[in-house]
Amino acid sequence: MAIRIFETDPDARPRATFSDDTVGRFHGGRQENGIPVALSQWRVTTGDPDVAADISQLLGGTPEETDSTSENFIEVMTATNKVKVVLSGSDAISSDLKLWNGSSLIHHCDGVEFLSPDEDRGRACGCPALMEDRKAAAKSKRGPSPSISVSFRLAEDYDLGLFRLQTGSWKLAEVLHEVENALDRVGSEALAELSLELVEYTTKKGRDVSYRKPTIRVIKAWGDAVAEPAF
Repeated sequence: MAIRIFETDPDARPRATFSDDTVGRFHGGRQENGIPVALSQWRVTTGDPDVAADISQLLGGTPEETDSTSENFIEVMTATNKVKVVLSGSDAISSDLKLWNGSSLIHHCDGVEFLSPDEDRGRACGCPALMEDRKAAAKSKRGPSPSISVSFRLAEDYDLGLFRLQTGSWKLAEVLHEVENALDRVGSEALAELSLELVEYTTKKGRDVSYRKPTIRVIKAWGDAVAEPAF
């Protein structure tokens, strides 16, 4: 049982402090009984009650405190799978490939060369050349998976702070260069849409497949969007 001193005096709760420059995180899934579960709407976590309240007002959902020991212990299951965001540029996206054994990083590369540890940096990583083989190795825990980080602000509440999406989506990894090129063409802060896109198809064996993939669609320069009555 935890102490409940802030239930009677919520204004006394200290403002949350974070280990990085973000005020919250967006997630396309969650853990249920230790099993990853994909979601159809964005889940947002934060350690700041005020941020959680603003997210609830903007995107729907109700803030709930969880048992998480992380700094982002407040969860909002939003009512939307699309959100307009502001990206600073292609520098708002970082990506590499990682393979973990528990909490130990045992393989870290860019797909061609090792990125760490320092003594291996620049050496050939030995990953398969073909995408299909890369995915197979990752699925069997013999090779690394994408580690993609996207930092952004909410277009509807720019000053709320910086949020982050961390994803291991191969589908996003396959088109990430297109997103970065689009951001470079804008050359400044850009308005974009971050969504959980529904993918449905039937396999050759007649099995129906349905899943959500994170997508980033660059729309226009943020300066141009602000100048318009509505974006």
